[in-house]
Amino acid sequence: MASTSSLVSLPNLTRLSLKPQSKQPFLQTLQPNLPRKLTLSSRPRKLRLFVAAEERTSTVASPSSEAERRLYIGNIPRNVNNDQLKKIVQEHGAVEKAEVMYDKYSGRSRRFAFVTMKTVEEANVAIEKLNGTEIGGREIKVNITEKPIALVDLSALQAEDSQFVDSPHKVYVGNLAKTVTSDTLKNFFSEKGKVMSAKVSRVPRTSKSGGFGFVSFSSEEEVEASISFFNNAVLEGQQIRVNKA
Repeated sequence: MASTSSLVSLPNLTRLSLKPQSKQPFLQTLQPNLPRKLTLSSRPRKLRLFVAAEERTSTVASPSSEAERRLYIGNIPRNVNNDQLKKIVQEHGAVEKAEVMYDKYSGRSRRFAFVTMKTVEEANVAIEKLNGTEIGGREIKVNITEKPIALVDLSALQAEDSQFVDSPHKVYVGNLAKTVTSDTLKNFFSEKGKVMSAKVSRVPRTSKSGGFGFVSFSSEEEVEASISFFNNAVLEGQQIRVNKA
């Protein structure tokens, strides 16, 4: 026969075991469609606010396309490098990047550069303040980057480049007038030797002359003769420089 103490304690044990179980139906009644471990919170709202803030930030960081902020700066001295050019331009606005163009054969500056400003407004100010001014005694030209070659006569320019006959006997011709063409250069140098080919280099992605070119000959003697005769000669109103490429 069971003792009196065990009979009394049994109902108490039963009540204790039911307490944890009674909470679950109550929670399910408040949140019938939520998983058991998920409770109400403001996280989705915070996520939406974060995304909106991120969108606003990206809009401010890109006020305009790079093409509208990218400047062409021409006729700069050969000794001006990226850092020096950046210091000059940033007096008139924030500069993101300054890049002087160099010839891959001679390693010499091609006398022009591209500078990307922070905003379109600063690009316009730089043009207004710097175009026509002097750097190292040279009058520079500053404007928005030229339109791409693809929008001009790409096929003709590609054909001209492909027709150039490279040679180990070659001269570099600098400070060319913008009106000088490859044919003009070839005819000019033909006075003092057998010119195999001539080419005026152009600003990348444009039809604009880069202000320099190359002339190839059939012998080293003709190279020496052309340097001696044509260096500092005047071609279409500008004194050109000629040296070995």
